[in-house]
Amino acid sequence: MYRLETAMAKAAVLMEALPYIQDFKGSVVLLKLGGSVMEVEQNLDSLMGDIALMNAVGIKVVIVHGGGKAISRAIMESGCEPRFVDGLRVTDAATMEIVRRTLNNVVNPDIVRRLQERGANARPLHGNWIFTARRITEPDRGYVGSIVNVDTRAVCEMLDAGIIPVVTPLGTGEGDQHLYNVNADFAAAALAKALKVRKFALISDVPGLLRDPADPSTLFSTLRLADIDALKESGVLSGGMLPKIESCGDAIRAGVRKVHLVDGRMAHSLLLEIFTREGVGTEITE
Repeated sequence: MYRLETAMAKAAVLMEALPYIQDFKGSVVLLKLGGSVMEVEQNLDSLMGDIALMNAVGIKVVIVHGGGKAISRAIMESGCEPRFVDGLRVTDAATMEIVRRTLNNVVNPDIVRRLQERGANARPLHGNWIFTARRITEPDRGYVGSIVNVDTRAVCEMLDAGIIPVVTPLGTGEGDQHLYNVNADFAAAALAKALKVRKFALISDVPGLLRDPADPSTLFSTLRLADIDALKESGVLSGGMLPKIESCGDAIRAGVRKVHLVDGRMAHSLLLEIFTREGVGTEITE
């Protein structure tokens, strides 16, 4: 009897999710993965399972990933100290090579492998094949760029073939053909805008935007674009959260329908966000 009741409860959950599965089938959802959630095996496994399920029910998933902690670790192993200005990494020529090697040869293949092990047809897509970047000079952080153009052809071809593109946040220089380090939040937002995705979710190691980072009860469940400037002035938006929220605002203004900050430490947070009415984290609206 216990087994039957458990099976019936599982069936009820599937039926509750059915309208959302039907609604999102064929839609493009862009996920940005980052933060220490990528360093914890249990969290990463849960996320990969969620993404594989989304793919299996017909949602077209695109992934843009960071790798900040892995990059910082590799920089320190080389005998240097990571440096940041306004939440963005200072990247000289030697650091740029470490960034490229870590993203392309370590972080990206690991995500692709984990998805393939769960039956999802994931493939790598290095960002410098699709992103054109311009060097940021105020302040000058070295080979750090902002995206000025996105070529979506490779992404669209992969999605049409049932492939999950796993994209690195790298860009090719506008004119100089140099490789540039691009903040992963901005890279994800630029691709979300270019694809005009149905939903854009940034998955990290925080529950969303908190007025007080030490108090989870101060979570903003909804954030309006009009509130962003005031939160910057008050200091609520600072450090790594600043480019994250700014990238979300850019995506909303460009026509992305919904943007969410999702806590990847919560088991199956993606499924809760996609397939339930309540959702989780912070929703950013116009």
